[in-house]
Amino acid sequence: MVKEKYIHLYKTAEDSRNALTRLHEIVKILRAECPWDKVQTHESLRPGMIEEAYEAVDAINNNDMVNLKEELGDVMLQVVFHSVLGEEENNFDLKDVINEECEKMLRRHPHVFLQENANNGPKSIDKVLEKWENIKEKENGETNTASRLSKVPRALPALTRAFKVQKKAADVGFDWDDISGAFDKVREETCELTECCNMQTVDRRALEEELGDLLFSAVNVSRFLGIDPEASLDYTIDKFIRRFTHIENSALACGRALEDMSLEEMDELWNEAKELERSGQ
Repeated sequence: MVKEKYIHLYKTAEDSRNALTRLHEIVKILRAECPWDKVQTHESLRPGMIEEAYEAVDAINNNDMVNLKEELGDVMLQVVFHSVLGEEENNFDLKDVINEECEKMLRRHPHVFLQENANNGPKSIDKVLEKWENIKEKENGETNTASRLSKVPRALPALTRAFKVQKKAADVGFDWDDISGAFDKVREETCELTECCNMQTVDRRALEEELGDLLFSAVNVSRFLGIDPEASLDYTIDKFIRRFTHIENSALACGRALEDMSLEEMDELWNEAKELERSGQ
């Protein structure tokens, strides 16, 4: 039986404001009474924030609106939980978090909210983004390349972080004239990695550095092509999984274990999977 003082929490809220208040109250109660929730910190919750954000993105990629609704709730729980921790530490509360975001949106959209910009504000998406970046730089006091690059969060996936770092450098003119320079750099870094691999004494740290240089160069190519490197790699990973799954299923249908198959046999099935994809099967 539900404790009488908590009965109201089991009633579905009729509007978003009351729903947010309901979630906020639930989290505060959990902090006071649940052994697990009591010991959580900003640091201990960090993996959950990343995981929930990725799960929401996965739902978007799958066009799964039912799951997206759930995952966005999980992301919101993370925001509320961190806000409750901030309140306990007298740093900030949920109201502060929401109001600060509101103020930021108002500042960065003067073309929408300010009367004097109603007729001469940016009319295209590119101009809006340019205005956004200009306002953001003024807010953050970004006056040099180093500060620009240091503002890119280290917690981002490496490909995304590389893309953003390169774009910020390119915005002030530190860039190849065209994509041919980026391709030349990929070839140069490939040769350097090959040379490092062929050395008599393998230096693992040097290998790591050269591989990183190659990946960074590949991201530069993706930037020139206007392709998100993270999404592009995700597509390739999914493609690899589909084709490898075909190998597994084909082996299973023949009563074979993958470990007992030769590379040539698996390669044949891999090519079969490619042909099936090309024919739309």
